[in-house]
Amino acid sequence: MSENKKPIKAGIIGWPISHSRSPLMHRYWLEKYGLDGSYDPLAVRPEDLEQILRGLAGQGFAGVNITIPHKEAAFTLVDEADDAARRIGAVNTIIVGETGRLEGRNTDAFGFITHLHETLADWRPDRGHAVILGAGGAVRAIAVALIDAGIGRILIANRTAKKAQQIADDLGGTIDVVLWEDREQALAGAGLLVNGTSLGMVGNAPLALSLDHLPQSAAVYDIVYAPLKTALLEAAEARGNPVVDGLGMLIHQARPAFEAWFGAMPEASAELRDLLLADIDGDPA
Repeated sequence: MSENKKPIKAGIIGWPISHSRSPLMHRYWLEKYGLDGSYDPLAVRPEDLEQILRGLAGQGFAGVNITIPHKEAAFTLVDEADDAARRIGAVNTIIVGETGRLEGRNTDAFGFITHLHETLADWRPDRGHAVILGAGGAVRAIAVALIDAGIGRILIANRTAKKAQQIADDLGGTIDVVLWEDREQALAGAGLLVNGTSLGMVGNAPLALSLDHLPQSAAVYDIVYAPLKTALLEAAEARGNPVVDGLGMLIHQARPAFEAWFGAMPEASAELRDLLLADIDGDPA
């Protein structure tokens, strides 16, 4: 970067924000690629979100990431949104144009499917239906990723069936809703199981799920990354199922945002993964 250019300024908006690993990732990449820029956490109350977003240009920001609880609200506030954001109904990346115009993107689907293919190079969408547990924003992104990958059928099980049905209604006819109490039976014949809930995360309730009906060939993907190897992944691995942890999704969803602001598509390196794991292991939460 030439010396007469100002440092590129980016960050992440959430409430609270102290838990986010995004600053660690983006600062690592800035240093690794020798780029003149910054990436800072911004704690923003929900009632202040619109004012803060509209003030980004004046504060010199090239863009920001958006995290809980602002992703859906940010989608309603940006001036334009990409196809993924429109289908998911949420924004996790904002690019600030020269005139202050806000472009919203969603990279969660990219992060999910990229890590799946990276971890299991031989995974194919035609080896059985997918079962997704949960009905939050992450599940919407996962469903979009799997639909675009060509999967024939998705079953969503959530403790509140109405929320799962909303996703099915919004995204199309390849999705069916399964009652939460029938989630284990839905595993019969599946080619992929995804935990899209926070169950099993450090500090949360465990995920109660028997894998007895799940084919041994089916992949098991848990988006939880603290702990890295959840009880679900341990149980799946013990019975011979291929497994995918949640850390890679976190890393890969950040890469397109970094490229949009700083001009370089960063690598999801083993060194970065180790850095994040050390930070997660050192977190008493």
